[in-house]
Amino acid sequence: MKSKKLIIGNWKMYPVNMKDAKATFSAIKKVASTLRNVQTVICPPFIYVSELKKLVTGHRVVIGAQNVWTENEGAYTGEISPTMLTSLGATYVILGHSERRAMGEADELINKKVLAAFKAGLTVVLCVGESMRDPDGLYMKFIATQMQTALHGVQKKDLSQMVIAYEPIWAIGKHATRPALPEDVLEISILIKKTLADLYAKDGATVPILYGGSVDAKNAWEFLLKSQVDGLLVGRASLDAKVFGEILLSADKVK
Repeated sequence: MKSKKLIIGNWKMYPVNMKDAKATFSAIKKVASTLRNVQTVICPPFIYVSELKKLVTGHRVVIGAQNVWTENEGAYTGEISPTMLTSLGATYVILGHSERRAMGEADELINKKVLAAFKAGLTVVLCVGESMRDPDGLYMKFIATQMQTALHGVQKKDLSQMVIAYEPIWAIGKHATRPALPEDVLEISILIKKTLADLYAKDGATVPILYGGSVDAKNAWEFLLKSQVDGLLVGRASLDAKVFGEILLSADKVK
């Protein structure tokens, strides 16, 4: 996977209807399907997964999901199981997203979801990140602990299905204190690599690292070029087919 840039579009709870979802996906696919150096993944709301999967042709743009539960079946009202996702053709799942964590998801629950997703054959996009940066650098330990807890019980054989996405919460949304800079992301990219090496030795180097935080067509190339990341986790911009297409084209040019 590291030979290609991995660009994931997280559609969150958009768009509001199937017609718009299909139109946006089809427009993105026109660009994504032509790019040899980019693997594109679109993660729509659950209810769109099945219909969008029908529009997939080839392997350059595929479908993922934004969350999953820890069990394959049972009395879990409102949840979606890993095997349900794979039966629909989803191949990726985002876990530990900052918005899910803000709803109360703890690292221990995320760990259970990670293990269940691996067992079902899904590729996990594990999100980590700090809400603030302190002058003593305690945020570095915080992120390392997030990873260690979420990856508890994950074996080396699972790493081929693992992606780590860094989300600096302090740089995202209306409460952002300042934009994240490539050097901020580079620092955490190095930390993630070190933590993976501590856990899995040289096998940890195979895990792609993404940056996700207010990525747009203007800054995408800079993060890819200067931050030693293997791709991007794109939020709102992935719902604009033109803007997302520009991000994909930028990624295709980065060596």
